[in-house]
Amino acid sequence: MNSLISVRIDPKTKKSAQKTLEELGLDLSAGITLFLEQVIETESIPFTIATKRGHTLRHWKLYKKEIAWAKKHGKGYRTAEEMHADILKG
Repeated sequence: MNSLISVRIDPKTKKSAQKTLEELGLDLSAGITLFLEQVIETESIPFTIATKRGHTLRHWKLYKKEIAWAKKHGKGYRTAEEMHADILKG
């Protein structure tokens, strides 16, 4: 027995995804199933999620940790670049 999932999505996104999946020999349902199976297999999102500047969730966790430390210990930076350099080396 199958379970039904209802998802609202922009029509252009749906159409583009359907076209790409059809070129791979899959329908939309099979593509979504494949995605969910990869979520289960990898126990994660099966691709990297990042901002336009390439910051991942791992970066944001580091930033939050550094901000919390700075608030507690009074550490400061003159520029954002100085802060990023310090975070990335640690």
